[in-house]
Amino acid sequence: MASPVLAETMASISELKRNPMGTVSAGDGGAVAILNHNEPAFYCVPAKTYEALMNRLEDQELNALADARKGRKIVKVRLDEL
Repeated sequence: MASPVLAETMASISELKRNPMGTVSAGDGGAVAILNHNEPAFYCVPAKTYEALMNRLEDQELNALADARKGRKIVKVRLDEL
């Protein structure tokens, strides 16, 4: 069964074992698809890219929360009341 490869750069598990940092660097900051028997087994993502992805997901969750709260009654408070 064919699986989509969601990365521009691919490497085998053997290549990853042989040179882990070189494999990550080959992705130029993007994900590297690690293949097992020519099927994607997992994606190797640099730390900065993963952090950016997590920040973006958090922003989407916060936007969804804000959208869900739209139209609710606004309660005004002053800082010294807190």
